[in-house]
Amino acid sequence: MLKPLLALALMAGPAAATGLEIEIAGEGANGTVTIDLLEDIAPGHAERLTTLAERGAYDGVAFHRVIDGFMAQTGDVRFGQIEGGDMARAGMGGSDLPNLGAEFSDLPYDRGVVGMARSADPDSANSQFFIMFEPAYSLNGQYTVVGRVTDGMEVVDAIKRGKGRNGAVIGRPDAMVSVTVTE
Repeated sequence: MLKPLLALALMAGPAAATGLEIEIAGEGANGTVTIDLLEDIAPGHAERLTTLAERGAYDGVAFHRVIDGFMAQTGDVRFGQIEGGDMARAGMGGSDLPNLGAEFSDLPYDRGVVGMARSADPDSANSQFFIMFEPAYSLNGQYTVVGRVTDGMEVVDAIKRGKGRNGAVIGRPDAMVSVTVTE
């Protein structure tokens, strides 16, 4: 009986990740943020964040769009690198993986919720995500909820803010120094 169970366990592969630890540094924020990924709500998006984090793709990526009282956006692995990126184009790129179909849910966009950024096309999320400073229920059912901050919200609150309506960060933005997958 043990052999079939062992074979089944080996076929199942590694255990699914349950979260991310993000080390943030810059002029504003310095510290660690822990995010619980909601694999049961948005499995494709949670898997994408995990894959990119495991590849190291998020390491050194800026918070390029930060709107006070709303959210902080990051994750442009194509243009958003602090060193060697193209900050003028940050927010326009994604990864080398295909875009994801929407995984909308009934979860509200409360403070600390992590959502997937996208263009006007609901099925265009790729690598970028945002963390809510405050509730924004107008986003409910319009953007995929992929996780929530469980520790380090004070670090999120300290992220350097952008200017203007678009929230573009002037000068050197705060960045994700390293992103680690947790189980």
